[in-house]
Amino acid sequence: MGRPKGDGNRSKTRPSSSSLAASLLPSGSANVGFGGFIGSSRLEFPQSTEEITPPDVDGEVAQHLKRLGRKDPITKLKALTSLCTLFKQKEGQEIVQIVPQWAFEYKKLLYDNNREVRRATHEAMTSLVATIGRGLAPHLKSLMGPWWFSQFDPVPEISQAARKSLQAAFPAQEKRLEALFLCTSDVFLYLDENLKLTPQAMSDKAVPKDELVEMHQRVISSSLLALATLIDIILGMKFQRSDTESATSERKNSAKAKAAVAAAAIVETMFTTHKRFLEILKSPSPGVRSATYTVLGSFIKHVPHVFGEGDMKVISSTILGSFQEKDPTCHSSMWDAILLLCKRFPECWSLCAVNKNVLPRFWSFLRHGCYGSQQISYPILITFLDCIPTKVLAGDKFLLDLFQNLWTGRSTCYSSADRMAFFKAFRECFLWGITHASRYVKREDDVTKFQLLLIERVLFMLLWREYFSGGNQVERDGLVGSINGLIGNNRDQNPESPLDMRNIKQSQSYIQDLGNYVAQILSDIFRKGHIMLDAFCVSFQRDCLEAIKQLGCPEKSTKHVEQIISFMWLLEKQAVQKGENWPLVYLVGPLLSESFPLIKSVDLPAAVKLLSVAVAIFGARSVVPWFLSYGREVSHKLFVDGEDSKLKPEVFLQIFEDDFVLWCLHGGDSSSLSARLDFLLSLLEDTLFYDQWRRILVHATNLEDLSQTDSNSLDVDRVGVLALLMEKVRRRTGNKEFGCESSDSKGYLPEHFQHELLDSAAVCVSRHPLGIYPSCARFLGAVLGGSAEDDHISLLSRNSLIIVFEELQKKLISLLMISSFTWSKYASSLLMYRETKDSLENPRLPIRVLDMAKFALEVLESSFFCLKNFDESCELVPCLLATTFFIKWESSMMTLHNLNISLESYRDKVDIEDLVSTLAVVVPDNIRAMIDLGESTHAIHSKIGVRFWRSLSLYSIQQLRNILIATIRFALFSEDVYETDKVFIVYSEWVVEILGLLSRDHDEEQAMLGHLLSQSDCWPLWVEPLDGEPAAVRLKIEHLCTDMQISRHHQFVAFVDKLVSRLGASKLIGGSFLENQSSSLSDAPVELVPSPSACYLRIWLAVEILCTWKWQGDSASGSLLPFFTECARRGKSSSEGKLLDSILIALLDGALLHGASIPLCSFNVWPASDEDVDKIQDPFLRVLVSLLLTLFIKNSIWGKADAYVFLEYLLNKLFIGSALNKCCLRILPYILNVLMIPLHMKHTMSDGTNRELPSDSPNEGWLQCSVSDWLQKSLTASPITLWPTGQPELEEWVQVALSCYPLGPTGGTSALNLDSSRDVSHEEKKLLLNLFRKQRSDKALGGRDTAVKVSLDICYSMENPLSLAVQMTLAKLLTVSVGYCSDEFDEDDWIFVLSQLRRWIEAIVVALEEMAETVDYALQSTPASDNSAGFLEKLEIAAQDLDSSSINIAKIALFIFSRICGLTKTEGDKFAKSLESLRTAMWENIRDRVFEDVLRMFFATGVAESIASSYAEQAASIVASTRHAHLSFWELVSATVVNSPHHANKVAVRSAELWGLSKGPISSLYAILFSSKPISSLQFAAYHILSTAPIQQLAITKEANYFVSWSLLLTYLESLPSLSPARERLIQYLQDSGSPSTILDYLFLHIPLKLGSSNNLKKRESDTSIETTRATSAAKEAIRTSSSFFVVKSLWPVGPEEVSSLAGAIYGLMLRLLPAFVRSWFTSLRDRSLSSAIEIFTKTWCSPDLLSDELSQIKGVVVADENLSISVNKSNYEVTAIYKKEEAGMDLVIRLPSCYPLRPVDVDCTRILGISETRQRKWMLSMAAFVRNQNGALAEAIHIWKSNVDKEFQGVEECPICYSIIHTTNHGLPRLACKTCKHKFHSACLYKWFSTSHKSTCPLCQTPF
Repeated sequence: MGRPKGDGNRSKTRPSSSSLAASLLPSGSANVGFGGFIGSSRLEFPQSTEEITPPDVDGEVAQHLKRLGRKDPITKLKALTSLCTLFKQKEGQEIVQIVPQWAFEYKKLLYDNNREVRRATHEAMTSLVATIGRGLAPHLKSLMGPWWFSQFDPVPEISQAARKSLQAAFPAQEKRLEALFLCTSDVFLYLDENLKLTPQAMSDKAVPKDELVEMHQRVISSSLLALATLIDIILGMKFQRSDTESATSERKNSAKAKAAVAAAAIVETMFTTHKRFLEILKSPSPGVRSATYTVLGSFIKHVPHVFGEGDMKVISSTILGSFQEKDPTCHSSMWDAILLLCKRFPECWSLCAVNKNVLPRFWSFLRHGCYGSQQISYPILITFLDCIPTKVLAGDKFLLDLFQNLWTGRSTCYSSADRMAFFKAFRECFLWGITHASRYVKREDDVTKFQLLLIERVLFMLLWREYFSGGNQVERDGLVGSINGLIGNNRDQNPESPLDMRNIKQSQSYIQDLGNYVAQILSDIFRKGHIMLDAFCVSFQRDCLEAIKQLGCPEKSTKHVEQIISFMWLLEKQAVQKGENWPLVYLVGPLLSESFPLIKSVDLPAAVKLLSVAVAIFGARSVVPWFLSYGREVSHKLFVDGEDSKLKPEVFLQIFEDDFVLWCLHGGDSSSLSARLDFLLSLLEDTLFYDQWRRILVHATNLEDLSQTDSNSLDVDRVGVLALLMEKVRRRTGNKEFGCESSDSKGYLPEHFQHELLDSAAVCVSRHPLGIYPSCARFLGAVLGGSAEDDHISLLSRNSLIIVFEELQKKLISLLMISSFTWSKYASSLLMYRETKDSLENPRLPIRVLDMAKFALEVLESSFFCLKNFDESCELVPCLLATTFFIKWESSMMTLHNLNISLESYRDKVDIEDLVSTLAVVVPDNIRAMIDLGESTHAIHSKIGVRFWRSLSLYSIQQLRNILIATIRFALFSEDVYETDKVFIVYSEWVVEILGLLSRDHDEEQAMLGHLLSQSDCWPLWVEPLDGEPAAVRLKIEHLCTDMQISRHHQFVAFVDKLVSRLGASKLIGGSFLENQSSSLSDAPVELVPSPSACYLRIWLAVEILCTWKWQGDSASGSLLPFFTECARRGKSSSEGKLLDSILIALLDGALLHGASIPLCSFNVWPASDEDVDKIQDPFLRVLVSLLLTLFIKNSIWGKADAYVFLEYLLNKLFIGSALNKCCLRILPYILNVLMIPLHMKHTMSDGTNRELPSDSPNEGWLQCSVSDWLQKSLTASPITLWPTGQPELEEWVQVALSCYPLGPTGGTSALNLDSSRDVSHEEKKLLLNLFRKQRSDKALGGRDTAVKVSLDICYSMENPLSLAVQMTLAKLLTVSVGYCSDEFDEDDWIFVLSQLRRWIEAIVVALEEMAETVDYALQSTPASDNSAGFLEKLEIAAQDLDSSSINIAKIALFIFSRICGLTKTEGDKFAKSLESLRTAMWENIRDRVFEDVLRMFFATGVAESIASSYAEQAASIVASTRHAHLSFWELVSATVVNSPHHANKVAVRSAELWGLSKGPISSLYAILFSSKPISSLQFAAYHILSTAPIQQLAITKEANYFVSWSLLLTYLESLPSLSPARERLIQYLQDSGSPSTILDYLFLHIPLKLGSSNNLKKRESDTSIETTRATSAAKEAIRTSSSFFVVKSLWPVGPEEVSSLAGAIYGLMLRLLPAFVRSWFTSLRDRSLSSAIEIFTKTWCSPDLLSDELSQIKGVVVADENLSISVNKSNYEVTAIYKKEEAGMDLVIRLPSCYPLRPVDVDCTRILGISETRQRKWMLSMAAFVRNQNGALAEAIHIWKSNVDKEFQGVEECPICYSIIHTTNHGLPRLACKTCKHKFHSACLYKWFSTSHKSTCPLCQTPF
């Protein structure tokens, strides 16, 4: 363990000796008493503690005392801590015995170099004295010396602890003082012994030398301070006799006096012994030197007689020469000693060589800024100057040297406090020099000359010139040199003192402080006499005039004039505000008198600003006379009687007009115009304001010149001057000018500036045909006002305001009138109110109109808030405001229609300015101008905010709403909308905008929505609200008939849909809140009555949108159904639930109304799918079924009770009296199809069986009776096969009966294991079986005798043509019968079922094969030269020939077949026994034939797509689309294919080979596998067939099969968006599995490479194998197209060449998609010849295309970013990323290797700015890591790196493991936080840490994670 560090030198917080002495002196009278302790002889201590330890001392205490002698500080601390505790616990009599031993150890412990040991010593001492109390008296003298010494420890904490221990012994101040007097001699002797110590004598241990030196310095400094303080206390106390003091007090004072006499003798001896302490003063320790100065000061103050004549000479030279002391901690005590010496011994100056030893050191001390003690030394200078005798100084040279050296030291004043101390000292010294100038000159006549010399050379040459130059480096250096020559600086005699002034950086605050003190000095000088001030004024005027003259030189800056102006403001602060006028009389006034003609001639802003500031400070009436005093006679008649400095009003006005108005308004293009106008406005006087303003307007407006008689001309320059003048007036009235008056004064309120001349000028400019210049807009904006909310007061009258805004409105309406949009022209007609219609001219040329509109918007932007002045009843305001909306909307629509913006980008950027910034196309000028106008309007709206709109009057805001909504409705109903989805997004944004701006509460918002959604001739189509009851719904009987009206209706629905997505269905339909309604489905189970309307409830709107069902861009299922699902979740008792009930009632009523036209139910036996719902033609029924399906089955929100309520409500409408409601009967099967599932939902029990849930309705028996009744009625109908001649009503009953027997959900392999969805009674099952067997009766089978068993072939060959509808019903009956009655089937039943299944499946097989043959024939018959239109048309026709009904029937057949196959595989199943009646051979034959048919179907669709893809990708897409129309059917096909037996596969493949088409079975499988519109289940089936015999032997080997799998994987990876979560998860899975390394090893087993040949990169084709050539070509093509399909589709027949091609393609794809994996695999290769060959192969054939593609991507994705810019150098394969953030920046160059991506990239930093070296290296490493680990494009890695750096600037903490914020592999953020240290880690980094370190602790704090 290392040794503890010792104490440092004395700190600034160390207590001084004087402060301690003051604390010990009595606070009151000197006559204080002391009682308690009687002195005794000094104890002599033995050499060791063993000699003095009493025999009866506690052994534990003795042991700890013994341990105090150890060297180890830890041991000492423990012993002291134990002693402190023991001292508190034991009795005083017991502890007092060890005081001698403790005193011995106490003295040694005070020398210890360890701070904690010393502190603990004093704590133990405190406990000791508190315990023993008066028992300390006998030992006080032995302890007081060390005790007193410890009070001055340099460590504040230790000295405080020592002081606390002394106070514990003597709580009263008088007691401490008496104890000190009692032990004075002992303390002096102890301190004397300390001062005699040497480092070697301080320790008997082997202490390091540096510690000994440090210990010795500490002891010496503390002893010296203790000595000085003791002298101050003992010898500084005065003892006075009092008449009232007692005898005891007299004795005490006598004893103290004797002690003081004895102390004086000891002190004199010590002074002699230690040789006047001068040797100690040479110590290298600042603490020792500082203490020595303190001791010498105490001797000078209290023991002056010790300084003999010989001693005085040495002491004087030493102390007065101590200015060479460079440590600032010594300066305080040094100055005390110097001042005490000078005051006590004034003759000391004559005893030393002042000019040789004192002054040179003093000058160096000042030049170096007092060596850092500015705040201590500068305040003492004035006292020090008083102490210096005049006779020892060399006259006036002393003061000049003083100021020069003091001035030089300013360069070290870095802090504000130091600088203020310097300036204050300089000012005091300078004024002292002026006051005491007589001390430094011989003759009295020379006093004034010397004072003027000081002012010239110090105040002017040093201070003023420094301020005047503004800290300019060159001027300051030249100035210093000239001053040195003038005052004879002796700096050459002190080579160590010069400072490099070029390193001084003057701050603005320094110049400001300097100017303040110059102004203060001038004010002080003026009080002493203006004669001295004249000298400065002359030089001041000379400099100022020269600065003004230099303004005419182009190379000269205005810095000097700006300094003059700043100084004038300082004079105003220091003098004028205090009532002094000398700045004007002596400085500014004469300067203005001399400079005014010059200022007019140079005509520059800085010079004119000088005049303005002078007027602002001193007042116009006071300053103007100074302008007259130059170049003309000034008569006293011009002034007010008795006031020679104030002009008469009429004289002032005349001079104002003649000399200033004309000059200030002249020259509109002059650079000083703004300054002249400021000067002109500053001359406005409160009493003469209106006369002055009228004279200004007369000359400024001059209407005859402003608007010439020729209407085609306009004095633009005069308008520009007027505009600038009004802008300044506007700022003046807003109190924004510096130094403005109170708002009550004239000229500071807008009303003061209103004038009829100004009104005329504004109207003239607004009406002028050429008044569209920027100056005109600025003028109108300034006079109108209203640029801010608090600035809405205009400078014009109300009538003039209205006229100007009317003219602006005309210009804007002209723009709308030339628009290409019909709605825009319609809007213009709404905006032309009566005044505008009469005066509006025909639109001019478009360009001219655009210019006028731009001008109007510019004016409007600066005066928008002014409209609130007259919006109460003026029709102009809402029209003008509406115009701004229309211009913005026009711009957005023009952008949308002309620039082909994508929907997704527009959703992200709905603002015009953001939208246009993303466009990278060239826009025509007129469109660009219109877009710019839209941006301007958007800026105006953004500026004014919502508060403005809502503060408008009720009249204005109502009119504005009506205009805007009417325009939107016109756009929706009167225009054909193209790009529908995009346009309606824009329209919805318009509505959202006006709702947010113009609705002040909920009622107004809903009123606006009601206006927007009100009826028109084409809206709504299906329902409408009842008048006065918006919540009620009325069905419309008559519907629209024209295509135009239907189109408009769909447009409006699409718009409402977008509005719903923006506002929410709750607000648009429910009115944001839903009122409690009196009834719902649950409230009225028998008769449902529509609920009363709520205030803003729009049930009709919901029904209308739902009935529309589909529109461009969306549908009801995706728009409103999620909302209603959420409503259902809220419960039926909630407002939302009652809303849903009302909608269901309205839908049901609509379905009943249209029931007669609804066809028979075409649903399958399972619940309707989305495809089935889409096929329902009636809008009400379609929505009703979809909604019920969502609520009961998809989301299972409603249950059995709800289903009973709804069904009961529906069945009550089945009969109207005794008459059958045929409409209700027609829709009943659709409803039952959905409701029977929740009505008979089964529950899985603990034993695995399914049981029906217990019923919670008493009417379940009634439902069973109803179903049985329906079956009975179905049995009365003729067989289904005879329906063309049957009864329609009975056929409907069959549909109703079949709908009561659902089988469960459809689709996919889940259909294989379905069971019947409800348990039926024996009676129902019997009825159902009878209905089934009725269909296979003799009559139904065409009279064939079925009593005899016939084979399946005979049954199948029967010709019994049936309609598709009849076949569908028969299929449903068969499905239900198999599902519910199969256990009762006999052989005839099974033969009938299987024969029908085969018939239906064969029918669709034939259709698909015919389609394939049609496609093949069309391709063969299409000439190569023919265009693709003919072939694609034939393909479309062939696809349309597939009948959906046939496919649905085949789907049912496959469903039944799958179920039967599942039953046969289930052992012990009761249904499997029913199949035993069917002979095994017959069943196997049937099964194999069906499997073969399904496989034929599968191959047929694949062949058709393969043939089409050989022609064009679009053709293949047409074929693939036919499958997507029937997804559930093809999922069943896929499941059947996967489960097909091998022999069936073989037969199907053989049939496909013998088919004779252009493509075979292998091509068909690959076509399905790589389809342009893939279906995952079909792809799996294709892959399954490819992986099994016989295709596996026919197509590919095992290696090729493995390659195809990787090809599929890489194709899927390519389809995923970059940086998407799915892509990241897949890449992470590949990394964890290690699969990439395996496949890469495998690939190069099939890519032949010639090892060991590296010289010739590109071999000739004759030298390269065919396999290598094929692999290289495939790799290049895969890199170029990002696909391997071109290889896979030509893989058969397979051979070595084909496998090599596939391996090359996969390698190319991996280089492109997974470069990091390939690089990692390549660097791990140990075979150098193999790695070299792979590098050559990649570098030659793959890298060039990869590099080109990577660099092109980087160049293509570069976007405008304020922080990151990227440039590409394709020739050198370099990418430069320049990152800038605030003041920091970095240029990174990424160099790609020629064999990219096998070798890592090189990242280099070429430039850094404001970034530390550590951060630079970290950023470079992070860039390299991101590029190295990026499995994707290089551009993505760069932008991920940029995001990482951005987050670092945002304050996001990096992961302490990888030192990155974004993980380099999975791009995640640190999210796992340690609960102890709170640091966050990446999960991947933490996992790696746990796995490699084999522990689960935090990497930082090591606590369990």
